[in-house]
Amino acid sequence: MNSKVIYDIIRTPVITEKSTMMSDQNKITFKVSVDADKTAIKKSVEEIFDVKVTGVNTINQQGKIKRFRGKLGKRAAYKKAIVTLAEGKTIDILGGVK
Repeated sequence: MNSKVIYDIIRTPVITEKSTMMSDQNKITFKVSVDADKTAIKKSVEEIFDVKVTGVNTINQQGKIKRFRGKLGKRAAYKKAIVTLAEGKTIDILGGVK
């Protein structure tokens, strides 16, 4: 894959209480491109972080309708990927990439 395409697929890591607890089970959560499929996500994570991925689960999160200063607005929709790593492999989210 082209290196530009790889970095376009993986947007940001999701750092929440739930995703931090899942890191104990070798699962890391990322926000990914809406049109990315599971195989592209797997290849991107393997090439960026130099790890072995055993599974990818994706979730399409629809944007909520919220009020902003008294007017209706809508949050952006996004796609999440929960990536399961092989035993003994880890990703340092707060560290740099290669």
